[in-house]
Amino acid sequence: MRRIWQQIKNLLLTFCVLVTLTVGVLGATHYKEAELLLRTFLVLRYHALEPVKGDKLIEGALKGMVEALGDPYSAYLDSNTYRHLQESVSGSYGGVGLLITIDEKDKRLMVISPFKGTPAHRAGIKSRDYILMIDDRDTAGMDLETAAKLMQGEPGTQVELLVLSEGDPAPRRIKLTREVIKVPTVEGRLLPGYPDVGYINITMFNEQTPKDLGNTLEVLRQQGMKKLVLDLRNNPGGALSAAVDVASYFIPQGPIVYIADQKRLEPLLARGYARPLPLVVLVNRGTASAAEIVAGALQDTGKGVLVGEPTFGKGVVQTVFPLPGDSAVKITTHKYLTPGKRDINKKGIIPDHLVELDPQWEQEVLLRAPDISWDSQLKKALEILNSP
Repeated sequence: MRRIWQQIKNLLLTFCVLVTLTVGVLGATHYKEAELLLRTFLVLRYHALEPVKGDKLIEGALKGMVEALGDPYSAYLDSNTYRHLQESVSGSYGGVGLLITIDEKDKRLMVISPFKGTPAHRAGIKSRDYILMIDDRDTAGMDLETAAKLMQGEPGTQVELLVLSEGDPAPRRIKLTREVIKVPTVEGRLLPGYPDVGYINITMFNEQTPKDLGNTLEVLRQQGMKKLVLDLRNNPGGALSAAVDVASYFIPQGPIVYIADQKRLEPLLARGYARPLPLVVLVNRGTASAAEIVAGALQDTGKGVLVGEPTFGKGVVQTVFPLPGDSAVKITTHKYLTPGKRDINKKGIIPDHLVELDPQWEQEVLLRAPDISWDSQLKKALEILNSP
């Protein structure tokens, strides 16, 4: 009995602190809401027929609060999910190599893009495919972090996805073996037959991307590069700071992007180390988020010409707030606008030159080295760079 009473006192102390913080931050009008939260917790904790541990109730409350936002990009991250997120941003994790979102129309799990060279990519999964099931779990109503956690795991283990592609009459089952996913950053070379034209493919924006890009640009310049094709096709985005750094290699001054929250609009400025050169940027419907920041900045400042198809249209930014116990909440805190103050969320960016790629070659963009014999978008880029 004494132990139970001590637990009650500890919980009361915890919630008194919560109430105090709530009232202090949100004002006295929210006291009743905090009191309701405390009463509900105590009723569930001590009167439910099937006992539930206090930490599970707290986790459920946290998840419910975040879900109340109705935002597919916001979520409560338990300690394991938070660790997986940190690993993917830093550069590697165990999984199948997919960046995913929630289709707002159908409320289904949808692929933004597979990472090049990963199990998902090799299996032919592509941008805007729907993932209907992960193993035996239906993804309807599933949040992004749960889906990512189900697909991630120890290298060598397997996961089965039920995938429906646009235009296909029925879904297909794909069994994938998890690998260590070393999140790719930058690949570059001079284009065969064009000794002064460099080609750089950025496949994601993580902490290593700006440094990798700087090194690659320097190597290609030493090899004689005078013009550049920057390939952002199927780039699912990543870290905002990496996108600003990457764009700063091409834009000498001024805003790269505007970040807007509830109260203000703040420009993030070029870093001041640009060495501009004639530049064409390749984009498609798999170009998303941080990749759209770079594409929009280059288009608006006139430092790059965009070729390809309209981009994905993810113009919101998430911030991760760590919590006690190695957990966190990830919520949408900002939207971004291009230097011309365009809001591209759910709209995407329209290229300067609309060039569709034959669907039979869409996967080859990820699989093969650049080749104008089949890549109509790359061919157009070279025409622009080499025109008088």
